Amino acid sequence: MEERNQTAVTEFVLLGLTKHAELRYLLFVVFLAMYLMNLLGNGTMILVIGGNSQFHTPMYFLLCNLSFVDMCFTSVTVPKMLSNLFSESKTISFSDCITQLYFFIVFTTTECMLLAIMAYDRYVAICNPLHYVTVMNKKVCLSMSAASFTIGILNAFLNTLLMLRLSFCNSNKIQHFYCDVTPLLELSCTDTSINELVIFTEGSSLVVVPFFMILVSYINIITAILKIQSSDGRLKTFSTCSSHLIVVALFYGAIIFMYFRPSSSYSLEKDRVASVMYTVVSPMLNPFIYSLRNRDVKLALSRLFKERKKTI
Repeated sequence: MEERNQTAVTEFVLLGLTKHAELRYLLFVVFLAMYLMNLLGNGTMILVIGGNSQFHTPMYFLLCNLSFVDMCFTSVTVPKMLSNLFSESKTISFSDCITQLYFFIVFTTTECMLLAIMAYDRYVAICNPLHYVTVMNKKVCLSMSAASFTIGILNAFLNTLLMLRLSFCNSNKIQHFYCDVTPLLELSCTDTSINELVIFTEGSSLVVVPFFMILVSYINIITAILKIQSSDGRLKTFSTCSSHLIVVALFYGAIIFMYFRPSSSYSLEKDRVASVMYTVVSPMLNPFIYSLRNRDVKLALSRLFKERKKTI
């Protein structure tokens, strides 16, 4: 057997978003601002929904779950990226990299599931309003939310276990700002066919199936809206799901562009931009999209700010 001179990798180097060191101050300010807006926006949504009995409905319960996932999702990648902007080594230990990968998969998968459930909720509310209370009761909502997190955890557990069976040697430079599956597979010096098969089958299905559910739900929703005689009625009904549609377009648009485009069109720069879109930008915008297009949320936020002013 031919011996190979290989050195086991104990840490990785995250090369980040750009090679231009002069941009680090600008990037730090921009991403810190977006991260803080994410925490503030999603945290406020959770407080408003949890503190107002009028929002204790299936739609807002699911929105509260989405806000929690968005806060965690961004917190997995952005703090490390911010610290690396001013770090000379830009290293991350093997264990920390695997941990980051695990939680990244957990929250990505969970968000896909939640967006599908929220689309189904809007479908039932618009297409079967008389059965809404029965179909989307508290027990069903809790079960579906728990299932979303469970599927996310199991998917992450499977993928990280498969990653741990690989050997990494020689090169340890990850062409990304966080530990993702594809860059890590490219660094492995052992056979990755099992990992790639699981990603192609199980991983893809956890993105495609929820997206298909969302697509079917909105086809039925749009069909039902077009049957409404009044133009005001159509506009009012569509406004109840337009926010969710925008969020789905932002999140899935970036994921589909990043993971489902032809390999011939692959570009590292485009890959990084798509990653920023669904890991940073989309979670930051979600609470603002929902609050700015929802009259009840805007009124609740206004009351909250007025109460805060009185206590100061």
